[in-house]
Amino acid sequence: MVAADDPAASRWDRVWPALPYLFILLPAVFALLRDWRPEVPALALLAGAWYWFMVMSHPGWIERPVVMIIYFIVILTVIGVLIRIDTLFTVTALVMFIQSFTLIPGWWAYAGVAATAGVLVVARPEQGRTPSQMLFSFLVALLVASAIGLVSQAIRDQNENRKVMIAQLRETGAKLAALAEENADLQAQLLTRAREAGVLAERQRMAREIHDTIAQGLTAILTQLEAADSVIDDMPAVRSPLNTVRTLARESLNEARRSVQALRPAPLDEAQLATALHETATKWSQTTGVLASVSVTGDPQPLHLEVEVTLLRVAQEALANVGKHASATRVALTLSYMEDVVALDVRDDGSGFTLEAAGSSNAGGFGLIAMRQRVTRLAGNFEIETAPGQGTGISATIPAIPADSDSRSSDHSRNAL
Repeated sequence: MVAADDPAASRWDRVWPALPYLFILLPAVFALLRDWRPEVPALALLAGAWYWFMVMSHPGWIERPVVMIIYFIVILTVIGVLIRIDTLFTVTALVMFIQSFTLIPGWWAYAGVAATAGVLVVARPEQGRTPSQMLFSFLVALLVASAIGLVSQAIRDQNENRKVMIAQLRETGAKLAALAEENADLQAQLLTRAREAGVLAERQRMAREIHDTIAQGLTAILTQLEAADSVIDDMPAVRSPLNTVRTLARESLNEARRSVQALRPAPLDEAQLATALHETATKWSQTTGVLASVSVTGDPQPLHLEVEVTLLRVAQEALANVGKHASATRVALTLSYMEDVVALDVRDDGSGFTLEAAGSSNAGGFGLIAMRQRVTRLAGNFEIETAPGQGTGISATIPAIPADSDSRSSDHSRNAL
């Protein structure tokens, strides 16, 4: 039985629980108006209270056949007495036909219908009826009740189908909402990735422009000034301004070099990723006093600048976390070049932790989140293996995107300055 306040409840679900009260109250009122008898309100109140106690206040009892049998025996007995007192209460028996198909499962509902029809036929105080007349009345009541029951059953089946449809629609709506949220997240990630890629491309373009214009021009000026030195040895008045020009040109060239270098992370300025990892681990060991080793497997190859920067940042963040939280005595970094991916593993023999504790920690949790976001932004995979007292292992796997010619040409240009 669906509760009347359930959002999935139909009009029938909201109306039918009140029908027994109505079918008890109306004949009781008319019977009392016609002839006041105290047993009528007493029995009517008893029938209403019994229905409330057995059905309305204990909905779970409906699922118990024995309890429903007891309920029907008692209430049909009370209704039979009321019909014996006043035939107006025949109307009350009609609602029991509906309840037979609503409260009793399967074919047992027809047993309830037959019992109700029997009460109607036997309880009516009509004298002189022959057994055949009583049988005919019973059959007519049974047919009418069965028709009412079939209609009630059809309504209940429609309600059940409607509830299933509503549940399916809600489930579909929840899935669509989850997909919409996932699509929004993906769109946000794509926008972020596109924005960062645009920033990186613009930085590389600026480096090439500085090299190809300002730096090359300054280099040419210095070359011409060096050539002019041999010509103006005997012209002191000219040498002093030329020296000033040479100084300004060299300072400007140094500024151009610093601008180009600022467009790429410092550890990768003059090194491949493996070399940059060695330098980072060496400096970190000197600072913390913890031994950090770096090993490289596979065939090292130039990777896209963003891939190298991401792995370098993961290594730096992992080492920073080890220095702050792990109390480790040894850290091992492994850079693995494979056919389609490149992987970085950072493992320590420190105290370890639980991932739940890391998630509740603003410091450690944010560092792990930042590393994961960097890796997943490049369609990579980020995993953590740790347990209290068993150290920590961090693994970052990223597609091995090869270096493009434009990004590497800026490196060669920078080295030529």
